[in-house]
Amino acid sequence: MNDYLVKALAYEGQIRAYALNATQTVGEAQRRHDTWSASSAALGRTMIGSILVATTGLREDQKMTVIVSGDGPGGRIVADANGKGEVKAYISNPHVHLPLNEQGKIDVKGVVGTEGSLTVIKDLGLKEPFTGQVPLISGELGEDFTYYMANSEQIPSAIGLSVLVDTDNSIKVAGGFMIQVLPGADDAVIDMIEKNILHLPMVSRLMEEGETPEQVLERILGKENVKYIEKMPLRFHCDCSRERFMDGLSAIGKDELVDMINEDHGAEVVCHFCEEKYQYSEDDLNSLIQSIDKAKEEKEVNQNN
Repeated sequence: MNDYLVKALAYEGQIRAYALNATQTVGEAQRRHDTWSASSAALGRTMIGSILVATTGLREDQKMTVIVSGDGPGGRIVADANGKGEVKAYISNPHVHLPLNEQGKIDVKGVVGTEGSLTVIKDLGLKEPFTGQVPLISGELGEDFTYYMANSEQIPSAIGLSVLVDTDNSIKVAGGFMIQVLPGADDAVIDMIEKNILHLPMVSRLMEEGETPEQVLERILGKENVKYIEKMPLRFHCDCSRERFMDGLSAIGKDELVDMINEDHGAEVVCHFCEEKYQYSEDDLNSLIQSIDKAKEEKEVNQNN
C-alpha cells in the first residue's frame, strides 16, 4: 500500500481530523541515512509530525522546516515538509541504539532528550517566515508537537506519532494522527474523544495488523461521525541538485575554492537530507572562480559609473 494521508471532519464540523500511513516515506529516510533503531524512531516521528503540521496549515506551494534540538545522543533532527505531502529529514547522529524503555518500547525520549526546543519555520511566500518555538516537554515528540500546536498555533490538538522498527533497523510500519478541536465543540464530544485516544492501541501496531488510516480515525471518532474530505499521497522527496550545490560553492568565496583545487583537486558535496553525493572537478571550480571574478569586475564597473 502506498503512503497517504486522509483529512476528515467529524461531529458536523466540530472536529478536524487527519491520519496517515508513512511507512515507505520513513523507510526511505532510514535507508538513506542508515539509522539505527532509536534514531529511526525519533527521525520517523519527527517526519510524521512535520507532515501533519504541514498538510493542515500550508498550501501546496508552501513549505516549512521543523527543528528538534534536544540534549540527547541523537543530536538535532531537521525535517522539511510542504503542503503537498512531501518530506525530507535527517538526524545528526543516525547510529543510536538504546535499551527499550519501561513500557517495552523504543526509547525515543532517550535519543531526543528532555531539555531543548521544537522550532517550526514556515515559508509562506511573505517577506519574513513565520517562526514558532516551544520547549521540549517530554522528548517523546507526540506530546511536543501537541504542545506546539496549542501554544504557537492556538489550536487544541491531540497528536499521535508511531514508528515500529524491525530487528534489522528497517521500518516495519510508521503512522500517526492529529485530532483538532474547533471553536464551539461540545464538551461531551471532546471527553469521548479523549477517552478513545487514551485507550487506543499504538497506531503502528494497528497498521501492522492491516488497519488503514481511515480505520484509525473511526476508532477515535466513531465511524458514523466521520466525513472524509481529501486523500493525498505522501513521499520522501529531496529537491537538492548539482546546480543548487554549485551555487552554494560559489558563495563560500574564491580563496576557499582555490584551497579546494590545491589540496583536493576538486570537491565532493553530500546533501544532509538525502545523502546524495555530488562531485565537482578542478575545471568546475575554476569555472566558478572565473564567474566570481567576472561578477566582481561588473560590480566595480557599475559602481564607477
